[in-house]
Amino acid sequence: MDTRDDSSDDARLFRESIGRVRPLREGNAHAPAKPRPPPRAAQAEKDEARVRDELLVHAIDPASIEVGDEIHYLKAGQPAKILKQLRRGHFSVRAELDLHEMTAAVARDAVRDFLDEAIARGEYCVRIVHGKGLRSRSEGPVLKRMTATLLARRKDVLAYASARPAQGGTGAVLVLLARA
Repeated sequence: MDTRDDSSDDARLFRESIGRVRPLREGNAHAPAKPRPPPRAAQAEKDEARVRDELLVHAIDPASIEVGDEIHYLKAGQPAKILKQLRRGHFSVRAELDLHEMTAAVARDAVRDFLDEAIARGEYCVRIVHGKGLRSRSEGPVLKRMTATLLARRKDVLAYASARPAQGGTGAVLVLLARA
């Protein structure tokens, strides 16, 4: 036992209970022979494999795929915050116009009349459903292009953006109108 004078009984009892000890020498450290391999995320690999398998097995629903690009516009001088809020659905849609089955000429008149009536009624956020142009053959989405062009030319349109997926996605546009 060590011949040190312990000032407390606890320290003396501890030394008596552990018995004799020998110090480690510097060269006597036991190190692993080779480094351990890095851990791998086995569960994450299984999850990824399961997702791949599910994608290969399940049929793809063409209606769930967005066709075409999103459209958006912000009138010069308006804060970018307005467009961001419109895209995120912060404005309540007060009226809706569906252009399906209309020719471009009929749709153009319908959009003009609809916007004029919305402003007269004080409805400043509206939705226009123009469709995704799936049946437009090689011309692409005719009504979508016509709607975007018409809206950008109107002085009373502050901003517009493609709707959120639950509101029609790229087949509809949310329009923010200026107050009369």
